[in-house]
Amino acid sequence: MTTTTVAVIGNGVMGSAMAARLIDAGQSVRVWNRSGEPMEVLGKAGAVVARDPSDAVAGATVVITMLPTAHVTTEVMVSGGVLDVIAPGAVWAQMGTIGIDATRAFDEVVHDRRPEVLFVDAPVSGSKVPAERGELIILASGPPPAAAIVDPVFDVIGKRTLWLGPAGMGSRMKLVLNTWLAFEIEAAAEIAALTDAFGIPDDMLTTTIAGSPLVSTFAATKLAKMQARDERTEFSLGWALKDLDLMADAAPSGATPIARAIAERWRGLVADGAGSLDVSAARRGLDIGASEDGDAT
Repeated sequence: MTTTTVAVIGNGVMGSAMAARLIDAGQSVRVWNRSGEPMEVLGKAGAVVARDPSDAVAGATVVITMLPTAHVTTEVMVSGGVLDVIAPGAVWAQMGTIGIDATRAFDEVVHDRRPEVLFVDAPVSGSKVPAERGELIILASGPPPAAAIVDPVFDVIGKRTLWLGPAGMGSRMKLVLNTWLAFEIEAAAEIAALTDAFGIPDDMLTTTIAGSPLVSTFAATKLAKMQARDERTEFSLGWALKDLDLMADAAPSGATPIARAIAERWRGLVADGAGSLDVSAARRGLDIGASEDGDAT
């Protein structure tokens, strides 16, 4: 495999996992994060720790941004001048979930200020464990010449890359998938509460749904976490709510009434301090109690 110099800007849970995969694959990896601890860990693993994001991207063939919001990405890449340092012919792969409007704005600013840079909109489907295993689904969109440059990098951090068309289609598909994800999370939460209310033991439910076409692997996994009251973070409830809000900003309200209702329930949980917990914390707030004979009270 040809060695590629890759800058990973944003070393949170997902960015760190991506960088670690690239290091293990023998790529030349530079990292920068707003806080130092993740960079230190990646530095010990073999990454070059940059003093600032401009140093990280200078000379890199692929620049990955995995920053938390559109605002932060704009501050770092555009207002901070990092875009101006990216090498001609390099790919900027914007892989965070930042929404459709922000993605369109980045595509336009790259076209206006750095037309020789290839902007790729490439959010991912998957959370911490798939990222660590290189099993993400990459929802790529952008100029066709970018694929030959960035696909070898995507092949390391994902199990499948889908090229969906011009920049912006990846972000559209990501919001579709994460809205679907929200339904599965809420379904698992309400089923967990319902079985408790009916007095059905957790293991009885688990046995009943095993192999059922009604239940995805993801929903079953989150249901198990909810049954165990395991809220250790793989994908936080706060970020899931952020994605629903990005969807609501872009989609007609009449198209997604239930998704918006889920968002409002989760907003209350986040306000109560559950935002940094795993999405399994969606189980909170649904305890309605059960009588001794299993009838809801």
